[in-house]
Amino acid sequence: MNKTIYIIRHCEATGQAPDAPLTEKGKEQAEELAAFLADREVNRIISSPFLRAIQTIEPLAEKNNLKIETDHRLRERVLSTVSMPDWVEKLEAAYTDLDLKYEGGESGNEATRRIVNVVNDLRTSDAENSIIIAHGGIISLLLHYYDDNAGFEAWRTLSNPDVYALKISEHHEQIERIWAEA
Repeated sequence: MNKTIYIIRHCEATGQAPDAPLTEKGKEQAEELAAFLADREVNRIISSPFLRAIQTIEPLAEKNNLKIETDHRLRERVLSTVSMPDWVEKLEAAYTDLDLKYEGGESGNEATRRIVNVVNDLRTSDAENSIIIAHGGIISLLLHYYDDNAGFEAWRTLSNPDVYALKISEHHEQIERIWAEA
């Protein structure tokens, strides 16, 4: 069994709300992303249900005549439902303690389980080459799952968009960044 899962962070968006669309620059980035992935075989696309994620992958899906499946497990991690002016410091603490949970939010471990379950579903699917399109917070937790050294700094250095390739074989997983910012 050899599989590749491309893990993609969405392009530049107008905001953080679930219905926030891509900016004009984000739409251009989505076209660049489609061109970047054009020579790679893709059998399946699974996206966060958030509009910015769907719009990011639409150009590639249309060019390859692929359906975009949405999966609520790929939605962005909610750190808290209350306003936290010091949210960056709180987020950093949540990477240090993955069980830390703020009011109305989910812990890093809870969010990690969501995205790892999507990966595990793809691992057992017929698709050899898949795409997961999601958000910086949840993707950085997946990066940490496969690399203990990835964490808060991995989140800080993610670009919009960003692309990682997770290569899975029978007894080995390897994740690497393949996106080179334009």
